Amino acid sequence: MPAIEEAEINKYLSKYKNVAATRKDVVDVLTTYRSLTYDLQKFVFNDGSSKDLFTLQGTIPVVYKNNTYYIPICIWLMDTHPQNAPMCFVKPTPTMQIKVSMYVDHNGKVYLPYLHDWQPHRSDLLSLIQVMIVTFGDHPPVYSKPKEQVAAPYPTNSFMPQPGGQGAANSFLPYPSSSGTGGGNFPPYPTAAGSFYPPSGGPAGGSGGYPPYMNYPQPGGYSGSAGYNPAASANSSSTGTITEEHIKASLISAVEDKLRRRIQEKVNQYQAEIETLNRTKQELVEGSAKIDAIVTRLGREQVDLQKNISILRDKEEELKKSLETLENAEAIDPDEAVTTTAPLYRQLLNAYADEAATEDAIYYLGEGLRGGVIDLETFLKHVRTLSRKQFILRATMQKCRQKAGLAG
Repeated sequence: MPAIEEAEINKYLSKYKNVAATRKDVVDVLTTYRSLTYDLQKFVFNDGSSKDLFTLQGTIPVVYKNNTYYIPICIWLMDTHPQNAPMCFVKPTPTMQIKVSMYVDHNGKVYLPYLHDWQPHRSDLLSLIQVMIVTFGDHPPVYSKPKEQVAAPYPTNSFMPQPGGQGAANSFLPYPSSSGTGGGNFPPYPTAAGSFYPPSGGPAGGSGGYPPYMNYPQPGGYSGSAGYNPAASANSSSTGTITEEHIKASLISAVEDKLRRRIQEKVNQYQAEIETLNRTKQELVEGSAKIDAIVTRLGREQVDLQKNISILRDKEEELKKSLETLENAEAIDPDEAVTTTAPLYRQLLNAYADEAATEDAIYYLGEGLRGGVIDLETFLKHVRTLSRKQFILRATMQKCRQKAGLAG
């Protein structure tokens, strides 16, 4: 939300007791439902007193029989919000009429268990609107007027203030988004007024059964803010009556709704716990399989390790025996230390040894000449003889390698 809108909201909420919590509630709703707007307007209570209250007004999408309709609503926030529940109204357009039910009276005021059981630290406006959407999807709060009544102006009532003046109701267009029908009609809604729930013997649009949570507590300090009293309205109205059967039916319905809601919460909680336990069980089974595989592998590795230890001990015994044999053996003749498997290999070995010795002799003759031990004539004489011998030895080595089939 832009900073200028937040500043405007803060200005409107300046006289509220819980500005931060109320602002958060309002911002969450305006961010989620773009069709709602806000304003600060005067609210007139039943006792004639008035007060400037923050209001949210606009339309909310409701799905009824697979079609989406936009229902116009108005929500008034008490200056003690969220300590006290807000006041909600359905605001029909001139082409629509309120459908009286256990959730909406003939003045458009909304009565919900969520409002009756409002919890300051747990309830919020976003959840309230979601409950309204679900409830209105099951029990539509408005229906289309007959065409001959569309032109008649919709009367203003004292229990639902008109914050926008005479033309405020025209600003909401709760028409279907994709129903294929035009105009201001609601095809799924009945086209004639009648008692919605439960049926009564009164005339069209008369008061039906009302739940006992209609008179939910309102903020303290307002003597006339106790809400709309359906019994008093019925007594003062000549269009319908409320009987004990209606009240009994409303009580039973309210208790059933509350029990159903709590049972559903418990079922959802237990289902979530069962799913968590199933996941934990699956993880434990997988972990057990991995542990079994690791234990099996460790067993195999332990067997292999024992075998390797036995082999090493046998080799150690053999090495000790060989060392004892060498220590007790006589001196070895260097010429007999290396033996060959064939005479040809012995000839090759002897020629290699003689050639290496000749190479060393030539090297030391050069050192003797450089050191002045022998003269040049003696050096050349012996080098010539040794070089001829070296050539013959190398030729012999080459013939032996060819004969033996060795590489090179």
